[in-house]
Amino acid sequence: MTLLVLHKLLAILLTIALGYGAARARRLGEDVTAVARVLGNIAFTVFVPALLFRTTARLDFATLPWRTVSAFFVPVLVVLLGTYLWQRRRQPSQPAAPAVRALSASFGNSVQLGIPFAAALFGETGLGIHITLVSLHALVLLTVATTLAELDCAHARATHLDARPLAHTLMLTVRNTVLHPVILPVLAGLAWNVVGLGLHEVVDEVLVLLAGAVVPVCLVLIGVTLAAYGVRGRVRAAAGIAALKLLVQPALVLTVAHWGFGLAGVPLAVVVMLAAMPVGSNALILAQRYDTLEAEATAAIVLSTFAFAASATLWLTLLGRIGG
Repeated sequence: MTLLVLHKLLAILLTIALGYGAARARRLGEDVTAVARVLGNIAFTVFVPALLFRTTARLDFATLPWRTVSAFFVPVLVVLLGTYLWQRRRQPSQPAAPAVRALSASFGNSVQLGIPFAAALFGETGLGIHITLVSLHALVLLTVATTLAELDCAHARATHLDARPLAHTLMLTVRNTVLHPVILPVLAGLAWNVVGLGLHEVVDEVLVLLAGAVVPVCLVLIGVTLAAYGVRGRVRAAAGIAALKLLVQPALVLTVAHWGFGLAGVPLAVVVMLAAMPVGSNALILAQRYDTLEAEATAAIVLSTFAFAASATLWLTLLGRIGG
């Protein structure tokens, strides 16, 4: 673990602590829960859509290293869908809970921690691979988790309102999914990409400014949510999510990428360490959106971030032994 990565890790924890301290001191308002909801809504309806639209509109699909991309996303989607199905079988009282836990177990802190980590350990070549995967990270995982959450919420509404015709339920589900602040900018960005008009520099600058707010706002939001809900009673569930994210997912990615797709050296190390990143803040954003498991998602982010120093050392040692 390099000094640069440790400094980044410390900066993330300190930013979360600033949000926590400001909320506890009532500097952001007397109703801390309401403050957390406002911050979450701003991030989810303004900043995250700008990031997703710009990423999708600028993505060059023709130049993507598809073998490396597949070696990462195939096992990660297995973790996401496997966690979702496992949680859904438990018949949770909150319909979006399986999707929130699934995203928490699969979505990593790929930007504010992942980028300096890749740059420090793997150099320019590794950073290039990492950024390519990051360009698809939120696009793929957040879209899949959001779609699953919308389907489960629609099913719950249909169960309570079984008098509605099936066609009405299906139309409502499609509408809520397409007009969702995650799905809509992705679809719009894909359409813009296909048309090939490019982004005007003024529009692009606006999107850059909005997208740049995702990281600091989300980190502060984690601290505020921690102050609003605490972690009492959620540590066990959060620790399970953290274990899935820090241990199970990178183990699966290592197995599939190395022995399934034949990756080795820097590409293998990059995909494994990206899979091993601690839980990303988008898990909390999704939880806030559906008013589900906010405290658990926050606890999982904090616990996995603290534990990352030890788990990263484990994976780097193992990669060194197998030639990664």
